[in-house]
Amino acid sequence: MCNSAITITVKLFAVYQETYGVPELVLDFPYGTPVSAVCDRLITEHPKLSQWRDVTRFGINLIFVEPDTVLKNGDEVVLIPPVSGG
Repeated sequence: MCNSAITITVKLFAVYQETYGVPELVLDFPYGTPVSAVCDRLITEHPKLSQWRDVTRFGINLIFVEPDTVLKNGDEVVLIPPVSGG
């Protein structure tokens, strides 16, 4: 069994969804990747998202997690920036 790559689903909300124009992405990462790398990758692809890096919270499989939490194959990740509305 090869543990060199994992596939995750990223649910996009607010500014992330507006930027990508889709509600979710399916991405591959190396085994041992922390959840913060998901945000880093999206920012690399769309640098205007960099203003949200330090205020985005992370969730894996419906549980809030710290940025250094390691991803597992099949995880569902959410990136939650601050939102406003009324």
